[in-house]
Amino acid sequence: MGRFRDSAQRDGDENAIDISPLIDCVFILLIFFIVTTVFVEEPGVDVERPQAVTGAMLEKNSILFAVTPKGEVIYGGRDVGVSGVRGIVKRMTQQEDLPVIIQADSSAGSGVVIRVIDEAKLAAPNIKVSLATEINRG
Repeated sequence: MGRFRDSAQRDGDENAIDISPLIDCVFILLIFFIVTTVFVEEPGVDVERPQAVTGAMLEKNSILFAVTPKGEVIYGGRDVGVSGVRGIVKRMTQQEDLPVIIQADSSAGSGVVIRVIDEAKLAAPNIKVSLATEINRG
């Protein structure tokens, strides 16, 4: 009896599909997509951007700062102040030239915005600095 049971089990194994190469392919694709994904770091605060007719779309891979109505400079969800801008820009642009985008609230003081632009330019003189606006379609 044991002899027939063994041969029946062996026949069933021959018809089974080996899915281990499929699992390997799925893991390789998963690693590929994780490595090639661009992570955008939002400033972490909502600002009411001013409207502009001449707005243009910019790169997703950039350094984002937000300036609140109170004059706070936010990066990555924390207040870094104007003095923290230069260090962040210098550190982020060491490996590649990333543009700086400033999301200034429409009621934020222009003096703070200009100081943020100055600090970014002092960290990397050839850096491109842009102001984020809402596109006015009317």
